[in-house]
Amino acid sequence: MDKNQVIGITMLVLMFWVYIEFFAPEPPPPEEVTTTQQDQSPATNATPSIGTTIEPQAVPDTVLQAQRAAQFGAFAEAATGEAREITIENKDVRIKFSTLGGSISEVLLKNHLTYLGEPLILSDQSNLEISRILSSQGKPLDIKDLYFSTRARSVTVNKGDTTRVLFTLEMGNGYIEQEYSIASSGYQVGYNLNLKGLDNLIDNNDLTIHWKNQAKRLEADLNDARMRTLVQYYTLSEELEDLSSSSPELIQMQSEQGIKWASLKQKFFTSAIIARNGFRSGNFTSSYNPLDSAVVRDADMILTYPIGDLKTGQGDFTFFFGPNNYQIMKKVTDGFAENVELGWSVFAYINIFLTVPLFNWLENYISNYGIIIMILVIIIKIILFPLSYKAYMSMAKTKVLKPELDEIKEKFPDDAQKAQAEQMSMYQKAGINPLSGCIPMLLQMPILLALFNFFPNSIELRQKSFLWAHDLSTYDSILDLPFTIPMYGDHISLFTILMTASTVLYTWSNSQMTTVQGPMKTMQYFMPIMFMVFLNSYSSGLTFYYFVANIVTFGQQAIIRKFVDEDKIRHMIEENKKKNANKKTSPFMARLQDAMKSAEEQRRSKPKKK
Repeated sequence: MDKNQVIGITMLVLMFWVYIEFFAPEPPPPEEVTTTQQDQSPATNATPSIGTTIEPQAVPDTVLQAQRAAQFGAFAEAATGEAREITIENKDVRIKFSTLGGSISEVLLKNHLTYLGEPLILSDQSNLEISRILSSQGKPLDIKDLYFSTRARSVTVNKGDTTRVLFTLEMGNGYIEQEYSIASSGYQVGYNLNLKGLDNLIDNNDLTIHWKNQAKRLEADLNDARMRTLVQYYTLSEELEDLSSSSPELIQMQSEQGIKWASLKQKFFTSAIIARNGFRSGNFTSSYNPLDSAVVRDADMILTYPIGDLKTGQGDFTFFFGPNNYQIMKKVTDGFAENVELGWSVFAYINIFLTVPLFNWLENYISNYGIIIMILVIIIKIILFPLSYKAYMSMAKTKVLKPELDEIKEKFPDDAQKAQAEQMSMYQKAGINPLSGCIPMLLQMPILLALFNFFPNSIELRQKSFLWAHDLSTYDSILDLPFTIPMYGDHISLFTILMTASTVLYTWSNSQMTTVQGPMKTMQYFMPIMFMVFLNSYSSGLTFYYFVANIVTFGQQAIIRKFVDEDKIRHMIEENKKKNANKKTSPFMARLQDAMKSAEEQRRSKPKKK
């Protein structure tokens, strides 16, 4: 725009302003609008304009009273009131109750945060509803719909180290009483439900507890959280049952036998109800909506309880809202520690009696969990050192025999059966058991598999950082990919890569001391690659443990190698050959040779593919 254009525009603006200010005509005065009586009356067929608020027509009190009387019968008056909140807390939890239903309205775990760093509210009115349904004069009566009061003597008080709150609903000469209590620490909430003097109002049908619970998303990895969230229950006959499924479809299970407790177990936290005398039966369902990323799983539990216990002061329950910590859960009730996933059978026992106590002991002295894992590796490697030493010595003996074993292969290049028989004879004369190197490794496998279950489910590692890993309970990512690789994922875990590299190096080192040849020598490198794919989305604490374990194993072998004299081993083998020259084949070797012979014959008998 040049200078002349600027001047022209400026003059136009000034002329327009002068016209508006001095020459524009005055606006006409507003016309008076006469409103007739017909205009003032509301039009019955008029359509309200946008933004108009239509006030709902008030329902007459008499109609409301009739509706409440039809629904609640003798308890109709208790169905009206004003809800108030009461809060009790200890060093671990803060629990809010509502006078509406005398119900738990919120549970906050003080010592934990969500994956977003927000306060961890495990349950509130948005995701938990606990109905307690009685039968009153032939109609269902849900306690959660009634308003309770707190007596003057029962306002929240401290009695010893226990905080109690009592909710009461008085009905003539009787009452419904609900008492909650928590200790000075811990995650258990005592709950007593008692009916006094209400035989004429409450029928003798069993109490039904209907627990509706949506598991909130508390962890970053939604898919992993869903895989590890399940409904489960423990029977009075000490059997654990669960509704585990990776499918979003509804799954259902029913139990007609007595039930001790039922829970919604998430990866690191559990909500549960426990009955001191046991529930009569239970009906359980579980499902999830794959499109809802805020909810991990929907749980629905229906439990029946003898009404007679409530009328005789034995309605004794316990709620649990807390972490899946083995040391905490094993003290709650029988079988409750099963909510901590420690593996199957022998693997669980290894974790219970070795890994968990050792890990908790180290926690008392060390705050860095990466260092704890490294020390755990060293301790376990020391425990397993005799087996590692035996396996290494077996490989050292095989290495000494390798030239002679290679000669046998060259002597019988086209007769694998004959070559294997000659090799077995050579092993026997040399006094070497070809399986002696495998057995120590197999004996170590239960511990490795036990740790495979321990690390991904250890709440002690949750949100604990080390080096570049921000959370040792989930995978470490040094690079997020813009796409997803099937089975591998959409990220690159550095600890998994380090574990794989060290495993390949360890495999290569061992292969120098064995007689494995051909395809089998190549196949032994396939397993580490498979583990790299499979463990990429696993706990970084687990892959870090395996990586450190490989490094420590290298160190052990370097130390053993310094004290192993191959000349002495060769001399020992030569002495064994002289001593066993005329020795008959042992029964074990004979069976092994027969097995190999049978396998070779089967291989030869198969028709060749054209």
